[in-house]
Amino acid sequence: MTTTDLAPTRISVIQQELDQARAKGALQNIVIPPCPELLTRLQKAMAAGEPDLNEVARIAYSDVAMSATLLRSANGPLYAGGQPVQSIGQAMNRLGLSETAAILTGFMAQNTIRVTSSHLQGFWEFAAQRALAMAFIAKRLPGMSPDLAYTYGLFCHVGLPVMMQSVKGYVGTMVEAQARVDRSYVATENANHRTDHAVVGALVARVWRLSPSLMAAIRLHHDLAALGDRFTEPEVHTLVAAGLLADHLLRLQEGLPPEKDWVAYGPKALEWLQISADELAVWADEVMEMLEIG
Repeated sequence: MTTTDLAPTRISVIQQELDQARAKGALQNIVIPPCPELLTRLQKAMAAGEPDLNEVARIAYSDVAMSATLLRSANGPLYAGGQPVQSIGQAMNRLGLSETAAILTGFMAQNTIRVTSSHLQGFWEFAAQRALAMAFIAKRLPGMSPDLAYTYGLFCHVGLPVMMQSVKGYVGTMVEAQARVDRSYVATENANHRTDHAVVGALVARVWRLSPSLMAAIRLHHDLAALGDRFTEPEVHTLVAAGLLADHLLRLQEGLPPEKDWVAYGPKALEWLQISADELAVWADEVMEMLEIG
């Protein structure tokens, strides 16, 4: 992972792009579900000079299902070690505060952005698997934040259900985009609706005040030809590259052939992440074991 010799610019450019499209462009009619009140509280607690541990715990305790999710995560294969945890406090100690916040954020997203269409069946279940794979990767890469990686895994494709709820005829676009071989998925979305799920997903991240790097990575997750360019912040490249790798590992786990994006850009992603072929083979086995146990 190299550093850029120019001042970071891509995040601010994307922020401006989203704001302009929201004000007078294709995003005007996209309905973004409001950020949950509990998530706003969580963000405030985490943004303090000294994060408010008690407030985070109160948020976790405020919903039985959310508490159960936190306990299940702490006892899951990615984090488990020793005796099973039985309380929220124990779960937070095992997970750490940042990863606790990431898991709570994911729970709130899933319960705010509902997916009811059969065309997105299993959307959040697969997003949760991607999030775990992202956290797995982050724990093995020096300097990569596991909580940021986990959150990116959850939100990477969040623009899909949001567009389905907001855009007339989007189901037909999904069917067409999956069937076409002459152009990419996002090219079909843009041809039909003048925007795509990567842009809409980035808008969700901006409206919900998620990490600017996360927002930019969501925006660029299909712009893989630009992976490693010097105008984009390294953290953004790392999230995009790790996301491509996570999706590849999940396809291996399911016994599916590599996607076209991996065939075209996988070597570039591995080069950016500085992962060897031998490491990739080991990680594939470890991720498969982790998900099967989970």
